[in-house]
Amino acid sequence: MSEEQVELDSVDYSDEDFEDGAEDATESVELPRFTVEGFWGERLDKVLAAHLPDVSRARLQKLIEAGKVRLNGRVVEKIREKATEGDEIELLEPPRLDESLAFEPQEDVEFEVVYEDDAIIVVNKPAGLVVHPGAGNPDGTLLNGLLWQFPELKDVPRAGIVHRLDRDTTGLMVVARTLAAQTNLVRQLQARSVKREYWALTIGTAAEDFVVDVPIGRDPKSRIRFRGFPGSTGVRAKPARTRARAVDWSSADGIPVSWVACRLDTGRTHQIRVHLTGEDLPLIGDQLYRGRAPGIAVKMENLLDFHRQALHASRLGLIHPVTGEEMEWFVPPEEDMIDLMDDLGFGPWDRPVTVFERN
Repeated sequence: MSEEQVELDSVDYSDEDFEDGAEDATESVELPRFTVEGFWGERLDKVLAAHLPDVSRARLQKLIEAGKVRLNGRVVEKIREKATEGDEIELLEPPRLDESLAFEPQEDVEFEVVYEDDAIIVVNKPAGLVVHPGAGNPDGTLLNGLLWQFPELKDVPRAGIVHRLDRDTTGLMVVARTLAAQTNLVRQLQARSVKREYWALTIGTAAEDFVVDVPIGRDPKSRIRFRGFPGSTGVRAKPARTRARAVDWSSADGIPVSWVACRLDTGRTHQIRVHLTGEDLPLIGDQLYRGRAPGIAVKMENLLDFHRQALHASRLGLIHPVTGEEMEWFVPPEEDMIDLMDDLGFGPWDRPVTVFERN
């Protein structure tokens, strides 16, 4: 094994909305039981999908119909069974990763290639697409699609993936086409020279400019959530810093909402969601982080008919690993988020909003 390979395998590949390493992601999915958080009388399959984000809803529905799920000690077989805050759910058959499918090329994985050359590929990931195979998602991931479209990636660790986005977060990702390019990009991520800008639509009134510098770690009260730990708390947490500014403000049914542009200086699990929720700015549609007034969050989700976190990786900047050229890309959000922005009077949404140059 080469020195470069050792370095790559020791790197934290996590980015916004993903676990800090494969072990954590598997742990959160394979938990046999949990307590429902943030739902009040919702369908069981929807509740399970929110609490087990790495498992496809189709797989969860099959588990329910097969009698492999208990709700408050009772086996249920109907996906429309209702679950609410405080209910106890137990999976009798935790879904596991089928390793034989994990790295198989697959043709029917849809994603947009924004840019490609001999060293890198920049993709626009759609909502609903998992980036990397994991428990409950053995295939049908971006990685499987990349291996079909770019077969040479089979010779690059993790098929060239160096950072990831959550299943329901959309937008730009860079993929390395060679081992040398991957090593270079990982070092840029470590040096915080890769510029990642996100758009978030939040409940609440955001300040015009603000920085959240709060360490993030697992919530001791929840195995699927993360939280901020300001100061010295003795709880294991990693430094996390998000720069943000309000682009525009609006309201829906008298409730204030904000369009916030964020730049990641670090890439912790659920970083933007945790940091903005800590500022009383939970994301519209977020199923897991609903802030101090979860009832309002549910009301807004239903009022606006938006049922995933309103988060989009709009802008990506990096130094090309071969030419040394500074490169940058921008993509607008998906249609559902554009419709939401239009409904709230936010725009224009077809051009960058910069927080790159702000300290």
